[in-house]
Amino acid sequence: MRLILMNRLPAFALLIALVTFESVRGVMPALSRIDTDFPNYLTAAKIVADRRNPDQLYDDAWFRAQMRGYGMNTRSSFNPFPPPTALVLVPLAGLQPLAALRVMTAVNVLCLIGAAFLLAEVLGWRVVDSGVFVLLSGDAIISCLRFGQIYIVISSLCILGYYAYLKGRPWLAGVCFGLFAPIKYLPVVYPAYLASRKQWKVAIGALLTMLAVTLTSVAVLGWKIHETFLMSVLGNHLIAHLGQQDPFTTAFQSFDSLFRRLFVLDPALNPHPFWPAPLALVVATVLTKVVIVLAAATALFQLSRGAKDGAVAPSLGILGLLVMLIAPATATYHFTLLWLPLGLLINYLRCQGAWLAAWFVIGSYALIGFFPYKFTYPFEGRGGLTVLAYPRLFLLSAMFAVCVYYALTSRRRAAFPAFPVPDTL
Repeated sequence: MRLILMNRLPAFALLIALVTFESVRGVMPALSRIDTDFPNYLTAAKIVADRRNPDQLYDDAWFRAQMRGYGMNTRSSFNPFPPPTALVLVPLAGLQPLAALRVMTAVNVLCLIGAAFLLAEVLGWRVVDSGVFVLLSGDAIISCLRFGQIYIVISSLCILGYYAYLKGRPWLAGVCFGLFAPIKYLPVVYPAYLASRKQWKVAIGALLTMLAVTLTSVAVLGWKIHETFLMSVLGNHLIAHLGQQDPFTTAFQSFDSLFRRLFVLDPALNPHPFWPAPLALVVATVLTKVVIVLAAATALFQLSRGAKDGAVAPSLGILGLLVMLIAPATATYHFTLLWLPLGLLINYLRCQGAWLAAWFVIGSYALIGFFPYKFTYPFEGRGGLTVLAYPRLFLLSAMFAVCVYYALTSRRRAAFPAFPVPDTL
């Protein structure tokens, strides 16, 4: 069953409109000026390439001084990136900052095109529909391009990994899933789940790749910076204290940020909480995430009771949504990572005959990509009205709830879809 978003001519017209819009808003700025984020990656890479001591990468004042020395003047920092992040742009370290960003932009555009074609292949969609679906992530792509972020590359590798898995290439799948997992954590859910399905070659391939990246990082950067990350950075990252960034900002739409806004008083950053009760922050955050994890676990258990092969795709989709929903902080560009999970879930819903639910997911996903956040940010820090400043979080929660509901009730609806899954290896 193929996905048909619309007739061919309107689909092509929408595709062209999206390409034009995102080229003007994302590609063109990236070709003409340096914005935030990219200097973080490039400065760290230049420090490594110049064989300078990386032990002070998490010293914000020192890092910014190096950034200015390399001709980039922003208030960015390396915190809270894992140490292997410093190796990502080493191949571009010899270039001037704008030239390096232009190369990264070209890489992102190529990966974007590749992701659309691969997604069409693994989901059985028309390429034009796959292209429209990918581009409907809107601001996620635009911010990735403008900021020189690596999430388009990571999402494309996840799709390639799933494609390799379907084609019976488990070692390649493991490499694709594991390559960026020590840097950005979401891809690890794919080999972890496949390990629970006894797809050991995928899991071992991912584990060996992650180990190789980590050992390379230790060999190049030394152990001290990794110790600093484990002892001083990682813990703060997990509770949404991201270096010098405002821990109350609604830009990082997460339950951690929402409940901190509602329950923590800060005279400068949050003078008007809904209820100044720090213990409520802990209770609400933990309880909410426990409920979400239990809902996902119950859905995965219910899916596993159906047809063996049909459980894999929707389970991976739910896990992808789960990680985004319980993450301590998410930015717009993170939502490129939803291409594979949402594509799998949309296929699952359609095969269950839940067309309305499938369109709800597509619509919510598109709304996240093009939501006019300027109308909701004014509610930030206004007591109970703060909840209105978190539309992305609640749209993601709604998609998760719909998908979990249909996973839990699937046995009463229709047979599981026959997704093409290789034999256990």
